[in-house]
Parts: sequence; structure tokens; C-alpha cells
Amino acid sequence: MRLVWTLLFALASGTALAASPEDDYIAARDKAIASIAAMESANSPVETLDAANEKARADLEKRLSDLLGPFTVKDFPAAGTINIESLSSSDVGFGMLDGLRHGTDDGPSIVASTRGLVERWLKSRAAETEADLKLPTNFDAALKLDAFYTQAIGSDAAFTGTLDLPLKKPEGADMAIARLGGWAQDIGPNYDQEVVVTVVKGNSVLIAEAPANPAIPKIAACDAVWSAADTAAQKLSKQGADESDESTSDAANAAWAKGDSDFRACLGKSLPGNPAYPTLLAQAQALADQMAGK
Repeated sequence: MRLVWTLLFALASGTALAASPEDDYIAARDKAIASIAAMESANSPVETLDAANEKARADLEKRLSDLLGPFTVKDFPAAGTINIESLSSSDVGFGMLDGLRHGTDDGPSIVASTRGLVERWLKSRAAETEADLKLPTNFDAALKLDAFYTQAIGSDAAFTGTLDLPLKKPEGADMAIARLGGWAQDIGPNYDQEVVVTVVKGNSVLIAEAPANPAIPKIAACDAVWSAADTAAQKLSKQGADESDESTSDAANAAWAKGDSDFRACLGKSLPGNPAYPTLLAQAQALADQMAGK
């Protein structure tokens, strides 16, 4: 009898300590990253590195597909591709959020993940030493930051929010957040805006992005804010170049940055009174409802 209880205890302990699907995925991902880093240190040919990267990403994509289960959001493809674009720390697209992207590069898309994977990812970002890369571990707080979207679902451009779009939380959803913002590699007026919607339902986390429809109209007052800042910054920049004065160049960059911030603030204040605004709200709400399964 003692032997039976010992065996049962061992089996129960083994079950309790068994790795979860998320644990298995993270372990496989980290192993692949370490393997590619070792190959880079050994100066392996680029072709070899690329092949290893694609093979590992394909394996991780399969693991994520099994982990996440069927994707059934209406009007989006059921099959997804891994959101992480590279497993090499020297490449653009390294360290993006663990999940599958459903959609197209130039159209609407949804990144599907889990609350557990997002929380693990945030924990890794909280350990970053660079201020621009550091994110809070608090899930709700992170979703309100531009840096979250830049690092989670962007690769070669930064996301800057223009304004938050109020949503009616879909039935069954635990959280629904919508933001209007743009992706860019530089500062300056950006009317190429997208609606970004995050819906959390149970353990599921879905982050959608879609081109704003209708397109954001140009607003003369906001363009004037940028033009004034740009003119002042260019004068400072020229003065700094003529005098080899770094402090003047820094002042020029600060003027451009403030002009960019002021432009977006102007856009955010002006849009709610624009005829396009109700349609943008409807677009965000429709996306949220689709993601929640309505």
C-alpha cells in the first residue's frame, strides 16, 4: 500500500510541476534566440543565419497556433503568422510581442496573444535599462502608452497616439481600448493615422490596427502650429551649424520635438468636432465588437 501511495504522489507531483504550453513556448523561443546568438558569435554565414531564423520562427509559429487555438474573428484570416519578425537581437523586429498576426501588411490586422504571454513580455520590458524601451509591468497601464504599441506590434516605425476613442465595452469582454495614432520614423505632421483597438476577453488578448476610415482631414490650424515650430527650428539649426554650437543644435531638435507634440495635441483637440469623427468612432467600435465575437 505504501508503494501505491508513493507512486500516486510521484504522479501527482509530476503533473503539478509539468510545464504549461506557455512555458514550453518561452523555453523554445529562448533556446532559438541563444542558438542564433551563438551562430552570430561564430561568424556563421548570413545565409545560414537566415535559414536558422526562419526555421525557428516556423517552429514557434506552430507552437503559438497550438497554444492559442482557433482564431475566429469575422473578416480576418484564420491562419496567422508569427508576430516576432526576427530572433536575432541585431535585427529590426527582434523582441516583439509573442503572438500571431492575422491580416495583411497594408490593411487591417490583428495580433492574437494571451494575457500570460503579454504579462511575461511586459516583465522582460520592465527589466530594460534604456528609458525608451522600459515599460510598466501593470497590464492596464502599459496599454495606454505609445511605447507599448511601438514595441509590441511595430518594427521599423514608432507609434504616436493622437487621441483615445471612447468605446462601449462589448458584452463578454474584460477590457476594450481604442486609440487613434500614426506610425512614423521621423517627426512632423502625420495624417496617415490608424485606429488601434485592444480587446481582452478572459485569457485572450487581441490587438487590431486598421487604416483610419475615413482618412484624417488636413486641419489648417494644426499645420500652422507645425510650420511655426519648423521655421524656428530651422533657424536654430542653421545658426548651430554656422557656429558649431551643439547647444543651439539641441535647441533646434527640442523645437522640432515640441512642434510635433503640439501638432498632435492640436489634431487631438480638433478631430472630435470634425464631421469625420463619428465615423472613426463607429470604425473602432465595430472592430472591438468583431474581436469580442459579437
